[in-house]
Amino acid sequence: MIAVRRRAALVAPGSDDRKARKALASPADEVVLDLEDAVTPDHKDAARDLVARLAAEFGRERTVSVRINGPGTRWFAADLAAVRSAAIASVVIPKVESAADLTEADGMLAGCDVRVQALVETPTGVENIGEIVHGPRLDAVIIGYADLGAALGRSPVARPEHWLYVQDRVLHAARAAGVQAIDGPHLGTADDEEFRRAATWTAGLGFDGKWVIHPAQIETALGTFTPTATEIEHARTVLQVLDDAAGRGAGAALLDGRMLDEAVAVAARRTLSRIGA
Repeated sequence: MIAVRRRAALVAPGSDDRKARKALASPADEVVLDLEDAVTPDHKDAARDLVARLAAEFGRERTVSVRINGPGTRWFAADLAAVRSAAIASVVIPKVESAADLTEADGMLAGCDVRVQALVETPTGVENIGEIVHGPRLDAVIIGYADLGAALGRSPVARPEHWLYVQDRVLHAARAAGVQAIDGPHLGTADDEEFRRAATWTAGLGFDGKWVIHPAQIETALGTFTPTATEIEHARTVLQVLDDAAGRGAGAALLDGRMLDEAVAVAARRTLSRIGA
């Protein structure tokens, strides 16, 4: 079972010490230091060195991950070599299109405990999501809306429900493989109605968390992907009622006029797992 919670994963540029440190001091569940889109080619080497130093300083105190440059780029091998000895939870591999991309990274990470997250942001990646989720070291899959939207020709102001096909494919595959499904970032930086609607939509679908690109969005993401007190109490009651029924030799029970069985118990356990219980 994956121990890391990713209700709010804050992405910060790996080339900016001030912004990275601000992110690392935030209440986000995870901080993803970015070596890819946020760093120009001329600054890749310097950013890699900075990220390694920040990981050494903060990685034992909080969950730090690193988005490296993707397979096929000239920085891929050097990025993996730098992070394999760093105190990080995982490496985020962008533009994953097949399990082979993860197998390649796995070979380069041999002998270390660093886990992997797959950023799915191409039509090919979506089509191959069923194999990607079974790749080695994988903890989570993330939807990358910007690149995927550009490849599809989708409007940059498309509403959350316009992405339902992709979201459901990723979610179903993740659940079948036992890995986390993380919603990609909303492209705005404000904690506004559009951001809250997007987060509420994917939380309702069943996603485990969301990438955010500004600290102002952290609290909303944390709250949206955390069960309410009522939901937690109900889940505990469900499990207690079913446990009492099992003690009597019954496989099902009634609660407030509704039938409870193992399927309801699975949902209750998932609710409690979202609070670390």
